[in-house]
This record gives sequence, C-alpha cells and structure tokens, in this order.
Amino acid sequence: MKKRIIVVGAGPGGLAASMLLASKGYDVHVYEKQPYVGGRNAEISLGDFKFDMGPTFLSMFHIVEELFAAADRDPADYMEMVELHSMYDLIFENRKLTMSKDKDRMKAEIEHHFPGNGEGYERFMNETARKMEALTPVLQSKMDRFMHLFQPKVLKALPELEVNRSLYDVLSRYFTEEELKLAFTFQSKYLGMSPWECPGAFSILSYMEHAYGIFHPIGGVNRLSHAMARVTEECGGYIHTGCGVKSLWTDGRKVKGVTLENGERVEADEVIINSDFAHAMTNLVGPKQLKKYSPKKLEKKKYSCSTFMLYLGLDTVYEDMPHHTIVFSKDYQKNVEEITKLKILSEDSSLYIQNAGVTDPTLAPEGKSTLYVLAPVPNNFSGIDWESEKETFRRLILDTVEAKTGFKDLEKHIEVEKMITPNNWEQDIHVYKGATFNLGHQLSQMMVFRPHNRFEELDSCWLVGGGTHPGSGLPTILESARITVNGILEADGKGTIPTSPLPAVEGLA
Repeated sequence: MKKRIIVVGAGPGGLAASMLLASKGYDVHVYEKQPYVGGRNAEISLGDFKFDMGPTFLSMFHIVEELFAAADRDPADYMEMVELHSMYDLIFENRKLTMSKDKDRMKAEIEHHFPGNGEGYERFMNETARKMEALTPVLQSKMDRFMHLFQPKVLKALPELEVNRSLYDVLSRYFTEEELKLAFTFQSKYLGMSPWECPGAFSILSYMEHAYGIFHPIGGVNRLSHAMARVTEECGGYIHTGCGVKSLWTDGRKVKGVTLENGERVEADEVIINSDFAHAMTNLVGPKQLKKYSPKKLEKKKYSCSTFMLYLGLDTVYEDMPHHTIVFSKDYQKNVEEITKLKILSEDSSLYIQNAGVTDPTLAPEGKSTLYVLAPVPNNFSGIDWESEKETFRRLILDTVEAKTGFKDLEKHIEVEKMITPNNWEQDIHVYKGATFNLGHQLSQMMVFRPHNRFEELDSCWLVGGGTHPGSGLPTILESARITVNGILEADGKGTIPTSPLPAVEGLA
C-alpha cells in the first residue's frame, strides 16, 4: 500500500515536494485554501491582464532543472524561458546603471560611472564564487540537529558566513562608491532585510544573478507553480484547491493527518506544512501543543518587512523601458531604517517596477501591457492603519514613478488596477503580520536555529517554504523541498534526490 503524504498549501515549496514525492510513488494530496495554486507565486488576473502576485525574478534555473529531472521531466516541456540580457536598471538620484550578466559589459558600465571600480567587480565575482561553492552544500543539507553544524562541509563553510560583517561591510571591500555598494546589496530586500544588518554571507544573492542570470518564463514566474502542479498530477498526485485545512489532526506529538475546513478528517502517514510558518503555528495547531514556537514566542521572533503592491493594466506599452527597474530613495539607508527599525512609512520610498510587456506579449491584449509596482514597507507589527493610509501611499508611489522614471503620464493609461497592502497579505493571503519574506534571516534564525525541515515539535510533520531552512527566495524554497523530500525518502530507506555541483561560470578566474 502506498504511503500517503498530505501537503498543506500549494506554494512553490509544497508543489516542488508534491511533484518529487508523487514521482517516487507516494500517494500525495495537496490541500490549498485558495481557489488557485502558487501561494505567493500565483497568478493574478484582472480581466485580460495577467500578473505575478509575488516573485518576478527567476535565477539559479539549474535548480529547477535538477528537480524536474528527478521527476523524469524537462521544464522546457512546461515553460518557455527567456533570459534577460539586461537584468535590470538601477535608478539613483543622478545616474542610471544597467546591470548585466555579461562580465565585460558589466565592468565597462562600472568603469563608465565609477572609474577604478571595475577591478573590485572582478574581485567580487571571483571571491564570491568561492564563497558560493563553500556555502552551497550548507544550503542543500538538513540542519535539524546541532551536530549537523559540525559536518566537515559545514565547518569548511563557517568562515564564509562572515558572522561579524554585514552585507554592506562585505561589499565595501570591493567598491569605493556608495551607489555601487547599494547596487550589489539591494538584493537583501529579497529577504526583507537591511543590507546594514543582513549577514555578510548573503553577498551570494547578487552573485547568483551576475553569475547565473535572470530569467522570465513566458506567462510569468507563476508558470513554475503551474508546471509543478501539472507534474504532480501526471505522477498520480492530487491537488485540492478551494479546500483549506482547519487544523492538524494530532494525537499527542504525532500528526495523524488534517481536519479540513469542511469538517472532514483525512489521515496521512506524513504531513508537510507549506503554509506561512508562523500563520500555520498560530492557526493549525493548538496553542498548548507547542513550546518552542508557541504564539507568544512567535511574536518575539524577528520578521521580514512587508510590501505594498500595485498591479496596473495599461492601455499602452512602455517599449523603451526595461523589464525590471529598481528606484532608490534619495537616502536609502534612512528609507531602510524607517521600514525595518522605526516601522513607519517613508516619505521617499524605494520602488521595484516590472514592465514585463517588453519581453512577454501574452500578459495583456495587443498594444496594452501590465505594470507591477512594489514598495517595501513595514510589517504589521508597525500598527499602521492601512485602510486610512493606502490611498495617500498609492499617490506617493505613483508620483515617485512619474518623477524618477520613464513611465510618464502613467495614471492616464491605467485601465484596471489592484492593490495589496500588508493588511491584505495578512488577512487574505494568510501571511503572519504581513511579513512577505517570512522569518528574518539573522544568524540567530538561520540553519539549525531556523524551524527544522523535519519539524522538531511534532512527529510525522515536515516543513517546506521560506519559514524553514535554508530560507526565503525561490531558489532556497526549492532547496527546502529537496531537503524535506530527501528526509522522507531516507527515513523510508529509499534513494535520495542528488544535488549537483554548481554550473561553471564563464569568465571567472
């Protein structure tokens, strides 16, 4: 008889786990509260306009290829990938940088704007390649016990964690100019953290992009979620959308299955939680069942920032604007501190804008396009009253776009619009305190100090997603699925899913 696995939540981590386990012969059932798959990596449709809800950057695509290969599939059969040769434009107060994976082109761009810093870029790429090679085995290995910290591969990687240096400090070794440092540290926003607080190890985030490129799947990054859902079903798994889990069905420490919102109890041999971690622990489990992650203790954890989102369907296409644009506030450090420490709304906000229509004509009718605008903002520990603030903040964001970018007369071209505030993230999409990037990535909440893939407080219970090891961001979420699946396969005496060496990067010493 097949072993039954229940996956709670159809986010990318849950779908990667379901795809892999179904392909290995398990009886897999995914229960998803929403009527769609993808979690934060879902599609938003506004009439004829289609958007990614959350992630819009897809890097480290070789991880996707490895996981699909483990399920005897090729992602090329499910998604059409386009590599962005100009990865993104960075807009500062007095200059614009166009970032590229092409090493010669990138060095020339740096030398043009910041003479003498091209050599620092070469050092950054070469030295961070070695850091990436040392840290990758840690990101691919379980960290469920303190003894896992003393594996040779982990001990070898420990110096690369740079525990006494922030991400900003690390980039200061390579670049003399403030804007150039920010150009290689802003990726800490993927973790919802400040580059002045984010551990130095995360210099690998910008390296990943510059070494392995950024891709756009035609139809949006949400196509990855749909592809993994499709493979799950092809391999005999079941995905139940619009079918939420009310609670875990437990007997003492043991998880026996789940109780659905319709009252039905479904038994399982193992349960994998892909819901937002803190939301799941405060809603799916009785408050007295947990000690380490009780509601009171969860409130004291450190969490990422949130995001304010605008999804705009336009009656035009901004053909001369890039696919991705990042706009820096005049005082970026002040902006970041207002978000992460003071937890107030900035008067001068940094922004990210996706203009996917210049790459992908499938997202809107001919002659029209979609625009996705994201502003990092405080999470809901701030107490900000978003119902009263949202329209004022929307005005501020659109005025910033008008003043600092080439998206001129934007408001005149808006046909349809959707807004997501931190309140919406929390209330509608079930993200704890609206902390879009999950638990923070301070060293005190990483590796063995992060909730374990084999959940330490309950038996027959596993975690995948940004709230467990190795952390948030699509590549790491996919790795969390591989770690969890390998834990189940190993416990059942089955062959595990291998990891591969990092692909070679052209042009590195």
